[in-house]
Amino acid sequence: NGARVVARAWCDPAFARALHRDATAAISSLGYGGRQGEHMVALFNTPDEHHMVVCTLCSCYPWPVLGLPPTWYKSAPYRSRAVRDPRGVLAEFGVTLPTATRIRVWDSTAEVRYLVIPMRPAGTEALSEDALAALVTRDSMIGTGLARQP
Repeated sequence: NGARVVARAWCDPAFARALHRDATAAISSLGYGGRQGEHMVALFNTPDEHHMVVCTLCSCYPWPVLGLPPTWYKSAPYRSRAVRDPRGVLAEFGVTLPTATRIRVWDSTAEVRYLVIPMRPAGTEALSEDALAALVTRDSMIGTGLARQP
């Protein structure tokens, strides 16, 4: 579900603006929502800023958008290290960002859940929305990964 949200944001600037303004409503307009999918905030990655989501207290996670949470998301080592050493955690996931790229870590709660909108891969301008959705990974929507290259 989340991959479709991201692909729509990549293809439709009006939807991306709506997602930025009120992610819960924009996501619901695509038919995704419900318990633990409310109070959503979309975080857009840029070359200057990369977003990463963690829930330091438990495992708050937007199930209706991202499906089942990965085991590592709920683990104490991820929850503590993501805050203290986000670059190190990203490196363990195979993500190395330029040193100039700011990494922001967002703490998900029962009141606010986050969806990272990864950067659209270069060279995908001619791809359909369905083809773009296939490039979006769960990890890229948590911020511990990047979208796949075509």
